[in-house]
Amino acid sequence: MGKKIFTIKNIAIGIALVIFDLAIYIVLGLLLMNYDDFYDESKGEYWSLESMTASQKVTYIGLNIWHIVNILIIGYLIYRIIKFVRNNNVLQQSTVVKNK
Repeated sequence: MGKKIFTIKNIAIGIALVIFDLAIYIVLGLLLMNYDDFYDESKGEYWSLESMTASQKVTYIGLNIWHIVNILIIGYLIYRIIKFVRNNNVLQQSTVVKNK
């Protein structure tokens, strides 16, 4: 029999990771609100790195890196799900052949 992926432990870990991910987005979003509140047109175009302070640049770049990390994790999860489904289909097909 194959491994079960929908156990209580796995679901709890998944929920905790989603909450952690959302917390990171909330913190970065709140830090970027500082830029919105204190934007000065004389320092450069809106959302350009020229118009940001050092901490705002770090937050902006960190947010973009976090987007990339999330895309990679979602891609990895899709890969693992596809691999799991294919392995289960192969196991089911082999048991059907053996039973005939």
